[in-house]
Formats: sequence, structure tokens, C-alpha cells
Amino acid sequence: MEKTEGTAADGLDARLVVERGAFRLDVALTAAPGDVVALLGPNGAGKTTALRALAGLVPLSDGHLRLDGAELDRTPPEARPVGVVFQDYLLFPHLTALDNVAFGPRCQGVSKAQARTQAAGWLERLGLAEHAGAKPRRLSGGQAQRVALARALATRPRLLLLDEPLAALDARTRLDVRAQLRHHLADFEAVAVLVTHDPLDAMVLADHLVVVEDGRVVQEGAPSHIARRPRTDYIAHLVGLNLYRGRAEGHTVRLDGGAAITADEELTGPAFVAFPPSAVTLHRERPTGASARNLWRCEVAGLETHGDRIRADLTGELPLAADLTTVAAAELGLHPGVTVWATVKATQTHAYRD
Repeated sequence: MEKTEGTAADGLDARLVVERGAFRLDVALTAAPGDVVALLGPNGAGKTTALRALAGLVPLSDGHLRLDGAELDRTPPEARPVGVVFQDYLLFPHLTALDNVAFGPRCQGVSKAQARTQAAGWLERLGLAEHAGAKPRRLSGGQAQRVALARALATRPRLLLLDEPLAALDARTRLDVRAQLRHHLADFEAVAVLVTHDPLDAMVLADHLVVVEDGRVVQEGAPSHIARRPRTDYIAHLVGLNLYRGRAEGHTVRLDGGAAITADEELTGPAFVAFPPSAVTLHRERPTGASARNLWRCEVAGLETHGDRIRADLTGELPLAADLTTVAAAELGLHPGVTVWATVKATQTHAYRD
């Protein structure tokens, strides 16, 4: 399926302001037809509130919501050209996969026979033709997710909303379904908005990331840009970087706490500097004649398995995380309370403007 060219008015243009008690959501979203936008953020950030506002399930306190140039602020949920894939899919347990998918077209006034024909086409497109007669309890997690997606797409929405669409899947199924979902979203001609707290889902599925913390946008852009230039501790943790903020003077970034980091880039003024835990080398004794231009005395605060490596959380002159092999951790005799020296080469750091 080829994506079609749209006009300047096509797509999503929204400023979602929702006030609920002490919490205030204020998020602006714009997207062209064919775009996949991911709302990424911690629990309680306001991601699901934003999604429900787009669907019309939560009223706006202020702002606007336009889709393909049409105002949707006061349009009831059932009249909006919006499809939703919920986290738990919410398939009708008493209906077959075919009739679950046909439900949307039937609600739009399509005859039963035509709705079932359309539903069969969507199931075939998503590789589920042989499961058309199965009820939800007979479907695997991945199959149920695709039926829910087919049900949402069968109404031919101009806005597709996906609420943590992979959260209910086990790790192995998640890999396969993520790849399949990316393929189907690439064929989707309208706007898709995905809510997730999983950075890998966001990076793989979305063209554009909007990171939300405490009800507001803290960073947005292409996945590769955000992964390389995080602007908050939350984002840095997600993408696996040590992140610091200070003032750059040439190749040196001086932090508020007094420590300094020598960076590969040359900047002047407020700046961020980041490096991966894998760039950190640990020593039990202060190294002499070391080539690393960054050297800090630290104390091991904790150790945990991180994939096939050990992650050491360090406090001291510069709080940081360091990744090392199990063998290296054993040889260094690491345990909480041990003093170590941490080094990082300037060429492994990345400084960028605040």
C-alpha cells in the first residue's frame, strides 16, 4: 500500500490541556499523514491522559484538537474518525476474530455481509485468515494484538491510537509482534500515535518521539537525535547514558557540583555532556601515566546484573554508572563501599549545547 500525498491541512494539529485536580497536562502534538508519533514517559507523566483526550474520552480544559483541518474538540468519541488499540486489546470474548473486526464497519452502517467481507480482508492482510473463526480465548497474545489492530483499522480511521500495544506480550512474542507492527504502521496512510514507556518500542516503531514528564513535553525529535542528545535524567537512563549539565569552556565542561569533564567537542556556555557506562574503566589504585583525561575517585554504591554485564553504581566526585564484565568485577573485588578510580577517555564523551 502506497502512502498518498496530503494537503497542508491534513494530519494532526493539537494542543491538549487537561486539568485534573493538582495535575495539569499541556502537550502540543503535530503530525502529517503517514507519521508515527510515540509519546514516551514514566508512569504518571500524562501519556494515557493525552491519548484519551485524543479519543474524546477525556474533555479538554483548554487548547484545540484538529484532524485533517476539522475541529474535533466537541465531537463525541463515537463520531470521531479515530481507531484505538487498547493495552489489553478488549476484544469481545463472545465474538469470533472475524466478527470482532466486522464490529466497527457494522457500527458505521455497513451491512453485515459487507462488514464480514471487509473484516476477512483485514484478517488476511494481517496474516490471520486461518483464525477468522476463533474466539479470543483461542488466540495467542500476538494473534489477539493483530486482531485488535485489524478491528481498529477496519473503520479506516484518520487517527490510530495505540495504548502500550505490546505490554501484554511475553518477551519472545514481543520481538516478533514489534517487527510485524512496524511493517503495518509503515503502510498506514493516516496519523498514528503510540503511547509507551518502553524506549525500544518507541525507537523501533516511531518516526518522531515526544517525551512527556509531569504533564509537559521535555524533549521531542527523531529517535536517533534523542538517543544521542538526551536532555533529562529520565531520557538518559532510558537510552543508557551518564548525563551531566554544566558550563563549557573549550573542551572542559564544569558541573555545578564542582567536578569537571573533558569532552571531545569544543563549546562555550551552558552544555550537556554524556557518555555510556561502557566507556568507564575502573581501577582499585589511582592509575599513573593513564591516557584518560578524566579521572575521578568514587565509591561503589551498588552492583546489579545488566544484561550479560555487571553495572556498578558509583558515588563520589562524579556519580556515574559503569559497565564491566563479571570477570573484571571479580578481579577488582567490587562490592558496596569499595573505593575505586573511574576513568573515561575524552573521545568517548559527547558534549552538546543546553
